[in-house]
Amino acid sequence: MQRQPAVAGQFYPGSEHTLRTALSQLIPENASPQRVKGIISPHAGYVYSGSIAGQLFSRIAIPATVLILGPNHHGTGVAAALYPEGEWLTPLGGAPINSRLNSLLLRHTPYIQSDRVAHQLEHSLEVQLPFIQYLRSDVTISAICLGHGDYVPLREIGAGIAAAIREYGEEVLIVASSDMTHYESAASAHRKDEMALERALALDGKGLLEVCHSQGITMCGVVPATVMIEAALQLGALHAELVAYGTSGDVTGDNDQVVGYAAVMVY
Repeated sequence: MQRQPAVAGQFYPGSEHTLRTALSQLIPENASPQRVKGIISPHAGYVYSGSIAGQLFSRIAIPATVLILGPNHHGTGVAAALYPEGEWLTPLGGAPINSRLNSLLLRHTPYIQSDRVAHQLEHSLEVQLPFIQYLRSDVTISAICLGHGDYVPLREIGAGIAAAIREYGEEVLIVASSDMTHYESAASAHRKDEMALERALALDGKGLLEVCHSQGITMCGVVPATVMIEAALQLGALHAELVAYGTSGDVTGDNDQVVGYAAVMVY
């Protein structure tokens, strides 16, 4: 079954030519991209966060298989929804679902279930895909949409993902889709996001989840980011690096109500 684009023409250009042109401008050329375990990438409209995401994707080598983790903004479907068989379409073409990795994820990862409903309207995973396709046209993907969760089950999901990737036996990039603080002043967003990013860069998934809860940091993809960190640690990650940070105010000039965007790579 094909998943049709839900936000093409809204969050990113809806035609292949216009999208390729936009991506060529957003992704700087890099002669030596780095292999990483996972990333945190923003998912707003490309006009707002595309340059942050582009700087990140320019720094990393895209393997043949990518696992995308995103938050569930709509609250539909199951709490941990793995998109089943088929392919995802964007104006750049179709990205096949990796059925072998999907089977391993279902076998090893607690809580996740096959479910299309959670993915139908969700933009957070979709907006990552054109960047990935632009850099690796033959990519296959798996996609998990995640609702809210406490640390212990998220740690178990991360461990299950790592076990599935180990058995898969090939390199898999884990993309955690997340924006940072929402609709506060730029000064407040910078302060809060610095606290969250400090924990992410320390590869402290539990601390990231706790600081977002205790400090009211509206990082919408804190659950995917926590899961990615836990999986990356299980796969041997030792370092994290902040590639770029910005806010919507950098684009609009309005710093009273901004959304923060961060690009992090874990290796």
